[in-house]
Formats: sequence, C-alpha cells, structure tokens
Amino acid sequence: MSYKSLKHGLNTIEQLERELHLKQLQINRLLNITQAINSNVKVGELFEMYSSFLSWEMGVRKMALFFRKDDQWHCAAALGFDKTEVDAMELSKELTSYTRPNNLSDSSHPFVKQFDVVIPVLHKDVPLAYVFLGGFGEDEDMYSKVQFITTITNIITVAIENKRLFKQQLEQQLLRQEMKLASEMQQLLIPDALPSNDFYELAGIYQPHLNVGGDYYDYIQHEDGRLTFCIADIAGKGVAAALLMSNFQANFHSLLPLFDDLRAFVAALNQAVLRITKGERFLTFFVAQYNPATRMLEYVNAGHTQPALAMSGKVFRLKEGTTVLGAMDELPFVEKGAVKIEGPALILLSTDGLSELRNESDEFIDQDFGDGFILENAGLSAAEFNSRLLKALDSFKGGAKFQDDFTVLTCKIF
Repeated sequence: MSYKSLKHGLNTIEQLERELHLKQLQINRLLNITQAINSNVKVGELFEMYSSFLSWEMGVRKMALFFRKDDQWHCAAALGFDKTEVDAMELSKELTSYTRPNNLSDSSHPFVKQFDVVIPVLHKDVPLAYVFLGGFGEDEDMYSKVQFITTITNIITVAIENKRLFKQQLEQQLLRQEMKLASEMQQLLIPDALPSNDFYELAGIYQPHLNVGGDYYDYIQHEDGRLTFCIADIAGKGVAAALLMSNFQANFHSLLPLFDDLRAFVAALNQAVLRITKGERFLTFFVAQYNPATRMLEYVNAGHTQPALAMSGKVFRLKEGTTVLGAMDELPFVEKGAVKIEGPALILLSTDGLSELRNESDEFIDQDFGDGFILENAGLSAAEFNSRLLKALDSFKGGAKFQDDFTVLTCKIF
C-alpha cells in the first residue's frame, strides 16, 4: 500500500470519527432537551438550551427563532445579534410566506438576506414557529445539519405549544370555576319565593346570560304593611359582579329601615356602592314602595330602564329619580315619584335585556307593541303575565338569542 493511499485512509477514518463524535453530541443534546421537556423546565430555559445546541453542536453563528404570542410574532431567541432590535410586526407578512424550508440566498429582504435558510414549523398548515439560520461554513454538510436542526426545532416548538395549551386549559378551568362560584352566589341572592296576598303579588323572571349575570331584584315586607321592591343592573360579570351584588343586597336590607324617605335611602345607597367599588363600577337601580293602606306608590329611578305602570287603561312610565349609583360621590339630584293607584294595576320592572332584545331581522321591540301587550294582559296575575310575556318574546325573537341578562319583576296590585 502506498503512503498516499494510507494517508487517505487515515483521513477518512478521522472524518468518520469526527462525524461519529458529532452524531453522539447531537444524540446527547437531543436526550438532554427531551429530559428537560419531561422535567417541565421553563420556556426560557428551553430557548437557552436550543441556542446553545445550535451554537456549539451545529456551529450556527447566526439564528433568529420566532414564536407567536397573543396573535403576534415575536423573536424568542437569537444568536449573532440583539433580538430586541428585530421588528417582528414588520416581518409578519414575510414570515407567513414560508411554508417549507427555504434557501435564502436570493432573498432581498434586509433582515432575511443575512441568513442562509429558514425552517417553518407548521401544524395542520398553521405556523407555530420560524427559525432563520446563518453562518454555516462553506465546506460543511449544511443539508444534514438542517435536517437535525429541523427535528430539534419541531420538538422544542411542540413542547412549548403544549405548555401554552396546558396553561390555556388551566385558565379556562379556573374561569369555569369562577363562573360556577359566581352563579351559585347569584342564585343565593335572588329570592326563590315572592310574596302574594290580598293586596299585591310579585313574580319574577331571571335568565342570566351565559349562566352568570349582573341583574338583581329583591323585596322587603314591612311590619306596617308596606312593600318595598327593587331591580338593579350591575355592570360586569363573574365573581366581581356577584360580590358587588352580595354587598348591594346587604346594604339594601340594612339601610332601608333607617330612612323614612326613599330619596335619602338612595343617596345613602350610592355612598355604600361607591365605598365598595371605588368608582370603578356602577349600577342602575329602581326602587318602589307601595302602601296598601293609602294606595300610594312612591319610587326613585336611578338611571334604570323605565318601568311601566298599567292602570285605568293607560301605560305610565316611572322615570322620576336620579343618575346611576356608584359613579360619583354625591348624586347631583334625587327626585321621588308618587302615584295614587286607582283600582287594579300592574307594574313591569325589567333590565335592558328586554329593551335591547332583537329578532332575526335585527329589529328591537317597538314601545307601542310593548305598551299594547301590557294593557292587553294587565288583568292577569303577575305569574300569568310573566308566562304570557315569555311566550310573546319567544315568538318575537324567533331563532335569535338573548344578548344580555333578561330579568323581569312584575308587581300586581289588587
């Protein structure tokens, strides 16, 4: 064997040993990354391991890894430059143009052209990540390296996507638990039995939107025979609204006996709401007090949908009052309405879920239709009236759905 042949054979063996060593390093790195994923390391640590792998094992001198977060692309890891200098927003259109690994030698984009190749990671044609690689040596087998980098990139991306989905699942589970708690709290606050006697009858409809709403109604029967009843629409949903409702109910029951006049009561109630919400939430409110002995109805409307009073063949709107509660320190004015109830009457209290109901043609309920329905059915009991109302609304809306909480409190005065 000639010296030249021997030297060539030794060089071949050395090259094979280097390649074998490189493969061993790659396998070890793959094992380390897999173990890290199984150990649930933080995303930042995975990015560091990925960057280290590309730099040391793959000899990559320039890299940019892009991930989607909150529906926007951002540079999650980088080699050879400061990732904060990358305008991912400007790159969005360029990124999504790549659907498979591409050689970037012909790219004219100022950012992209500094790299050799781009590797997109897709799931069902939806891009999850993009990695730009550059700085390979001319004598290197870039193809085999890109293949292995693609494998590692896919593993890292899927692991991070699984973390994101798991976090999202936990957040949704917590939200469901919160909504369940809020719904249970709410159900405890809405009276499950309403009074009915020779003088008056109350009946309610309570249909929260998405199981948890901000609507509330209540009543108090006084020892002297008077009846106070109310309805409110609290801004917001979830536990926060349910807690506000709970505090509001407590204040309604504790403050009302302290005042002989509804105006003073509503002013005090506004202060109580403001202390709870710090001005960050408000509510609309209507409260009425009926005295069977004098047949006088007094009320205050605090920015609420105007209730309808059907009496003597006419419909009256109960609009006297003030602004919403909880929006300002002092109410600018508080007016009290007073009506003498002549003969049988019916009072319909509702939240804006009724006034804002639309049908399949995107039409609202006409007030003339509403007044006509009230007059036509004013002779019914409160419970029968509500039953008719539900049927009429179902007929009106057709296949459309309630877009907000739907709450009604009907008071029949005999």
